[in-house]
Amino acid sequence: MRDFVNENALTRETALELTADLAPGYAEALLYSWQHWARPDQLPPEGHAWRTWLICGGRGAGKTRAGAEWVRAQALGRPPFAGEPVRRIALVAETYHDARAVMVEGVSGLLAVHPPDERPKFYASRNELVWPNGAIAQLFSAEDPDALRGPQFGAAWCDELAKWRRGQATWDMLQFGLRLGRLPRAVVTTTPRANQVLKRLMEQPGVAMSRTRTKDNAVNLANAFLEEVERRYAGTELGRQELDGEMINELKGALWQTAWIEDARVRKAPEMARIVVGVDPPVTSGENADACGIIVAGRDREGRAYVLADETVQGVAPNEWARTALAAYETFEADRIVAEVNQGGDLVEAVIRQLAPAAPIAKVRASRAKWVRAEPVAALYAEGRVAHVGEFRALEAEMLAFDQNGRAGGRSPDRVDALVWALTELMAVSDEPAGPPRLRLI
Repeated sequence: MRDFVNENALTRETALELTADLAPGYAEALLYSWQHWARPDQLPPEGHAWRTWLICGGRGAGKTRAGAEWVRAQALGRPPFAGEPVRRIALVAETYHDARAVMVEGVSGLLAVHPPDERPKFYASRNELVWPNGAIAQLFSAEDPDALRGPQFGAAWCDELAKWRRGQATWDMLQFGLRLGRLPRAVVTTTPRANQVLKRLMEQPGVAMSRTRTKDNAVNLANAFLEEVERRYAGTELGRQELDGEMINELKGALWQTAWIEDARVRKAPEMARIVVGVDPPVTSGENADACGIIVAGRDREGRAYVLADETVQGVAPNEWARTALAAYETFEADRIVAEVNQGGDLVEAVIRQLAPAAPIAKVRASRAKWVRAEPVAALYAEGRVAHVGEFRALEAEMLAFDQNGRAGGRSPDRVDALVWALTELMAVSDEPAGPPRLRLI
C-alpha cells in the first residue's frame, strides 16, 4: 500500500496555461497524457503479478479518474498499461444509474478523459460504450449479479464495491466472466468499509492495493470543502474511513456488527404504520459543540423497523436544529418527535414549541448508561428486525465505533443516541396511535 501527497500537482487550468505556446497537436497530446499528470497512487502497480488492482481512497481523492484512465488505456491498448486493445470490458457499479452518472458521464468519467478523436460513443439504450477501434464496454448493476452470467471480458472496472448490497454474488459472477485475453484484469475503486466482500478481496493473492487520501487531491478540490471536512472529521473514525481511505474494523465486543447492517440494507421501504423523529439535543452550542442527532425511523405493519433518514446537524443554534427536526417530521409525515430532555429539560420542548405549538413531543429521560440503553436496540439488529433504507455512513461509523464508555471514537455518539430513542419508541409500543394534524412552522 502506498501513501503519497502530490504537492506539485497541477490543475487543468494551470496545465492549459503552461501548454499555451505549444503547437495544438502537442498541447492536446500532453493534456491527455495521464502519465504526466497522475500521482503515483493513481497509476497501476508495476509488473504482471496482479490480477486485481484495488484502489481504496477517501472522498474526492481521484479514484474515479484513475479507474477511467485505466479503462481508457485498456480499450486503446496503450502501453505501459496494456499491450493491445481489450475488446470487451465490464463496468460495474451499484446501480445502472451510478454506472452511467459516475463511470461514463461523470466529471472524471470515461467520456471526459478521452480527447475528441478517441472518445467512445455511449448508447444508453444498450448500456454500452463503443470506441472508434471497436472496443466495447458494457454497463452492469451490482443489484443484478445474474446479468454477468454469459458475457465474457478481458478487463473490468468496479466502482464503490464496498457499498454493493449484493457484493459477493456480483464479484463472484464477474470473476467467471473475466476470461478473455492473455491477462484479464480488474480495477476496483472504492471508499473502504468493513464488509466481508472487501475484507476477502484484500486477503486474496493476486490483489495489488493502493491507498489515496482526500488531501492528496487537494489541488483539484475546493479549499472550503477541505477545510470543513478536516475541521469536522479529521482524527475521527469516519474521517479515517471517508478521508484517509482506511478500513475501520469493528471494535472487539462492539454492540453492532457490520454484517447486521449490510445484510438487512434495502433500497426502498414498504408502507410505514408509524414514523418517529428521534432527537438528541446538544448540551453546548457553537461550531465545536456536539452535534444534534436527528434520526427518522419507521415501523411497518409486520413489526420491522426501518431507518429512513439521518438529518443530524452540528454547530447551529437551538432554533435551527429544532427547525430541522420539525422539517423531518413534516417531510416524513411522522407521528411524533421523541426528544431526550436530560440536559436541556423543558428547554428542548420549549424551543420546538416556539416554532410549532402543536408539535407532538414524547419527552424521554435517560436513567441508564448509554451502553445499557443501546443493548436492546442492537439486539433488534442482530435479529434482523431493523433495516437501513440506503446508506448512512456517519451514523453507521458511529454505531461500529460505539464503545462501553458510551463514546464513539472518543466523541459523543449523537446519531446513535437519536437512533436509540427513535427505535425504542417504535419497537416498545405495539399500538398505532392516530396521527396528529400536520403542523405549520411559525
